[in-house]
Amino acid sequence: MPSDAAVIGGLAAAAVVSSLLIRWRNARKFPVPPGPKPYPFIGNVTDLDPRELWVTSAKWAKQYGDIVYTHVFGKGIIFLNSIDVVDDLMDKRAALYSDKPRLIMVNDLVGAGNMVVFTNYGDRARRQRRLMSHTLSAHHVPRQHEAIELEARDMIGRFLEGGDTFAHLRRYAVGVILRVVYGIEMKDGDGSLRFLQVEEETAELLSNEIMSGGGVWAVDMMPWLRHLPSWLPGIGFKRKAAEWKKVFDELREGPWETLKDNMAAGKAHPSFCSELLTQVGKTVSEQDQTDIKDTANSMYSASMDTTLTIMSHFLLAMMHYPEVLKKAHAELDSVLGPGPGRMPTLADKPKLPYITAIFEEILRWSVPVPLALPHSLLDDDEYKGMHLPKGSIIFPNIWNIVRDERLYPDAHTFDPERFIEKGDGTYSTKQRDPRQFVFGFGRRRCPGSHLGEASVWFLIASMLATLDIKKPVDEKGNVIEPHVEFDNSIFRTPTEFKVSVTPRPQAKAAFKNFAPVKLAA
Repeated sequence: MPSDAAVIGGLAAAAVVSSLLIRWRNARKFPVPPGPKPYPFIGNVTDLDPRELWVTSAKWAKQYGDIVYTHVFGKGIIFLNSIDVVDDLMDKRAALYSDKPRLIMVNDLVGAGNMVVFTNYGDRARRQRRLMSHTLSAHHVPRQHEAIELEARDMIGRFLEGGDTFAHLRRYAVGVILRVVYGIEMKDGDGSLRFLQVEEETAELLSNEIMSGGGVWAVDMMPWLRHLPSWLPGIGFKRKAAEWKKVFDELREGPWETLKDNMAAGKAHPSFCSELLTQVGKTVSEQDQTDIKDTANSMYSASMDTTLTIMSHFLLAMMHYPEVLKKAHAELDSVLGPGPGRMPTLADKPKLPYITAIFEEILRWSVPVPLALPHSLLDDDEYKGMHLPKGSIIFPNIWNIVRDERLYPDAHTFDPERFIEKGDGTYSTKQRDPRQFVFGFGRRRCPGSHLGEASVWFLIASMLATLDIKKPVDEKGNVIEPHVEFDNSIFRTPTEFKVSVTPRPQAKAAFKNFAPVKLAA
């Protein structure tokens, strides 16, 4: 059993080797990009504060340029801070920048390596993405409109009864994906709300524990640490991982087993999984089942935090910019009718350009994942006289891009009109479209972006059609200003705040008249 001295000696040896490696890299023809000065051996460990690392990266960009290089024990960590650099590297050189770092903590010890977001770019990732296209491509998403509209109707009903605004939003986000992926409808009292609880636990672990600071743990830099006993100083991560793995296992197995039970009993609703498991004329192999199960888990696990982040910012925007709310109400009333009217459907989207502009501006203004999940550089690369070392972890800074005044004048202001007007002549409308950034880059772009857009757009339209959103007042009639903090390491989710959400006069009648549109497969 290794002693403390052996552990320390191993760390020191690794640090020396890392230091020599850095010197060798820096002696190449091109230097690595500039960045904050590292400490000997350990590198920039103390600079990489996990909280709002995107803000730190943006500050570095002003000092060092669009590409900032740091390292931890010799492992390069590179931040890309502008649209031009991201276009050149993540899209035009996607073959080099589409891999994922091998994160031993999250992939192996916690057991999340089956999720496509953490999978290396290879056969398994390609198989999962092909399966996702069966349900999530732009062509196939209209088949999911009924599920989205049913969940939205349930959510509006809960809003009309009052209750916890943020709980309603979380339930909607998870409810949509459970219907689409597993054919499960969450109901009070039947145990299905446990799926929501597990998703909340998983999201909290991923955001503020496992992926804190970009998800890079000491064991990812020094893999041999995983073989040391957990009672040694500094090896406590193994105990944490064992506990966290239980939650991730339940996330993967719970809805899958419910689906299989429903199929065996002949009461399964059509879903991503049931359709793939019962394809006519095809034998579903054990590998097929594993791929379907892992792909379903990938879709399910990403369902809540992005929606909650976007919708939290939507509530803030409506409170701070009442003129936007007023204009949105007017557009909806003109299409749906100002009297008893009706609720919107997804078929109304072409007639509601201002609602779409609000959606696009919310994507930009909220930037739900401000620092894209890490990519890995497959081979050495050289760019504009700089050497980017093979194996470096790459973080595109989406936050800095969507706050770029060249793309978005007065970028910190919430202004849907910017997406109704044309581009400013320097960057095209397509380049300014926040979907180009918010849903990821290159070959690792989020495959669920079309479903996510339909779900969130309809949620925004439904809430605006039926609800009034204002700053709350206290018992004396004084306005309560919303107080928010950002304490999440991955998502830019604000802490919960007070908001007044009340039914519009026509809401209850419109709710009664609502019927989801059934679209042909």
